[in-house]
Amino acid sequence: MQGFFQEVYKIVRQIPEGKVATYGQIAAMCGNPRCSRVVGYALHVNPEPGVIPCHRVVNREGRLAPAFAFGGADVQKTLLEREGVTVRADGTIDLSRFLWRG
Repeated sequence: MQGFFQEVYKIVRQIPEGKVATYGQIAAMCGNPRCSRVVGYALHVNPEPGVIPCHRVVNREGRLAPAFAFGGADVQKTLLEREGVTVRADGTIDLSRFLWRG
């Protein structure tokens, strides 16, 4: 599993400021499209939160993580908005506009 986690971190590092990716998208890029929950766990135990931008990963509906490991959804929202990502009042992001196409 450690190898998978390292691949997740490698891909998440590539998400540019102002863009987001989904857990499923990251799982697919790692070669395991059915492992989106494992991606979520890998990001929950992110060893370098200031370096690996886990705040840029959202669910398939563009919804923020209610239990964002590094301060909750409000912190995730603030970090994304600082990068120019618009978070709607319902806590979602317009994936047609902000999804990274890595």
